Amino acid sequence: MKGERLPRLRGVAWAVGLAFAAAGPAHAHDTLQLADNFGRALPLPSQSMRSATLYLELVVNALPTGHIVPVRYQDGAYYVRAGDLAKVSVRTGAEPDRMIDLAKLDGVEVEYDSTGQRLALTVPPDWLPQQTVGSARLYDRTPAAVSFGMLFNYDVYTSSPTRGPGYTSAWTEQRLFDRWGTLANTGVYRKSYGSGAGAPGDNRYLRYDTTWRYSDQDRMITYSAGDVITGALSWTSAVRLGGVSVARDFAVRPDIVTYPLPQFAGQAAVPTAVDLFVNGSKTASGQVNPGPFALDNVPFINGAGEATVVTTDALGRQVATTIPFYVANTLLQKGLVDYALSMGAMRRNYGISSFSYGKFAASGTARYGLTDYLTVEGHAEGGERLALGGLGFDLGVGRFGVLNAAATQSSLAGSSGQQYAFGYSYTSQRFSVALQRIQRTGGFRDLSVYDLPSNIGYRLVRSSTQATGALNLGALGGTLGGGYFDVRGGDGSRTRIANLSYTRPLFGRATLYASLNKTIGDRGVAAQMQLIVPIGGRGVVTTGATRDGDGNWTERAQYSRSVPSDGGLGWNLAYAGGASHYQQADMTWRNRYFQVQGGVYGYGSRQGGYTRWGEMQGSVVVMDGAVLPANRVDDAFVLIDTQGQKGVPVRYENQLVGTTDAGGHLLVPWSPSFYAAKYEIDPLGLPANLRVPTVERRVAVRQRAGALVSFPIERIVAASIRLVDGAGKPLKVGSRVVHRESGQTALVGWNGETYFEGLSPVNHLSVTKPDGSHCDARFDADMNANATSRVGPLVCGE
Repeated sequence: MKGERLPRLRGVAWAVGLAFAAAGPAHAHDTLQLADNFGRALPLPSQSMRSATLYLELVVNALPTGHIVPVRYQDGAYYVRAGDLAKVSVRTGAEPDRMIDLAKLDGVEVEYDSTGQRLALTVPPDWLPQQTVGSARLYDRTPAAVSFGMLFNYDVYTSSPTRGPGYTSAWTEQRLFDRWGTLANTGVYRKSYGSGAGAPGDNRYLRYDTTWRYSDQDRMITYSAGDVITGALSWTSAVRLGGVSVARDFAVRPDIVTYPLPQFAGQAAVPTAVDLFVNGSKTASGQVNPGPFALDNVPFINGAGEATVVTTDALGRQVATTIPFYVANTLLQKGLVDYALSMGAMRRNYGISSFSYGKFAASGTARYGLTDYLTVEGHAEGGERLALGGLGFDLGVGRFGVLNAAATQSSLAGSSGQQYAFGYSYTSQRFSVALQRIQRTGGFRDLSVYDLPSNIGYRLVRSSTQATGALNLGALGGTLGGGYFDVRGGDGSRTRIANLSYTRPLFGRATLYASLNKTIGDRGVAAQMQLIVPIGGRGVVTTGATRDGDGNWTERAQYSRSVPSDGGLGWNLAYAGGASHYQQADMTWRNRYFQVQGGVYGYGSRQGGYTRWGEMQGSVVVMDGAVLPANRVDDAFVLIDTQGQKGVPVRYENQLVGTTDAGGHLLVPWSPSFYAAKYEIDPLGLPANLRVPTVERRVAVRQRAGALVSFPIERIVAASIRLVDGAGKPLKVGSRVVHRESGQTALVGWNGETYFEGLSPVNHLSVTKPDGSHCDARFDADMNANATSRVGPLVCGE
């Protein structure tokens, strides 16, 4: 039989077929089928060959499987156990031990390769397992860490004008955090001085918010108590309460994408390379085996886009399929739920009074992804004689944007009213447009006016219309934007504003900006033109002119430099001409412990003089037994600990942020909460007797909290030992040495040298020489040595 080719049962055909379907939130599955068939005939079999049992490797759609199975050939037919076929994804539904005649399987073609001892099967691609190229997640999920600690943020500002009273204000924030959550309090102390001082609100402390917050990452829920803000939708209002809140919080899981992304799926008949390009940029690449596959590594974009899937088979033949899609981040993925429930007392006089609360109120908001293109919404509010309820939706309309609409009914003290909202939005690389309209009847009320004092005649806006758009001018250069805003007040007043803007890059680095603003009904037109020119690391120069509605022109010039991210000096110089002659000059200096600013601004001695001001801001952190000053911490932070080793360089996301202090600490004050950032230390400057098992860690931190990130440093007690025999000659090379205390083994090198780490105060060595004889040695080690000790000549006795 060797060298003889058995017959194939059916005409063989290599089929390279790929079907790609783009299913986004805005359109149905569109499928494109491509096929190319080619084949070759096998020589006729020997007439004497009637039956045989062969052990062959199964090859499925040109992919070797590595499975060698018994194959029975009888009367021109090939028989394989159903169980063996199932192992290579050819499923027959028969019992595992049943012999299957491959000729009777629909869609299956067989070819016997006697030279390679293989049986090649060509099966329908959809029989094979589903494969995934890339990942739908931007980040891997990382449980957020938190360590017990306290934080004190401060921002002290002082102002001293030439005329009138000056003042000093100190905004502060205190946080206490641990595994049970974060308790935070914010407020400001203000003191006035000079003539005219003593106005209401001066010389006292004003509390803003006191809130406890805990986030459950597994359930994506945040619990809050104290001063909370209710959840809101685009057609509802948010209010402040003193109470409790329970809300879905997707921010605790940055690895989850909440809105539907386009899915690109296909089938490969043979091993194939697949590349995905989105808007011309490669976003995914990989190899797929025969069978269905999906491309999940789609960038998280918003708006209209175009995807191109390029497939390359083993012969280098390429097929490119281009599919348009639309992504709307206002939609929720199918089955996803978002909600917020709040109840408590209405907060009154926020920013004026520290403890002023009013009537009881409750608010609830929910959103649900009914499908990938339809998200339904609901909102309810309640209070003393107040009831409000509304329903709405966001609807993806294929590749043409998103529609939204909502209707709300309210009743307060026997007066009822309605609110209707609808809108449309579309975004693409070339242009974008957004329309939104809200209409209310006279009796409509919600929580924003529910607890107002009776002497305040505030009414909700009767209607508002917003229309905005932007157009990329392409080869003409620049972007053109426009907007129209129409607001009708509850008192019958009406305000209409239209604007037009143009932005264009110049000379590769500079930017030109121009705008026109018109209040419809007034005669004047306001205008502005600016030229922004970066000058490398030396700052930015901005020049321009503005015209107000009365036709007055003001020339402006500004030279500024931002403070480098790693600290240093920044400044700002500005001048405005026209009738005002406004002047401004200030400087900023930041180091790793705080930031200070100071300057002067004003209109000159003839127009009120100048105002001198200064500001200092930063934070103080108490953690791990240390009190550490740092720059202001707005969100989360990390405290690096090197176990008392000073001067160790620390990097955050590959950027050097400083070195540890005398206590072995360095505070990184700008860690985004729940993001697994990379922290690493550079151990090259450590003494030779210190070892760092881990030099890099990825850590996520809970919101508005801190985490202690430790890098253990081990002290190595090591010695280089020179072993000799009783005659003072070095032990022979290759002698085996055992350190009894640790169980370590080593070999003797040239000149009797050997090396051990992890030594004890007293150490015993057992040596087996190449000739099989034994000897022992003993020595003491200096446990406080800062370098590798040298021991010897050490006599190894019998």
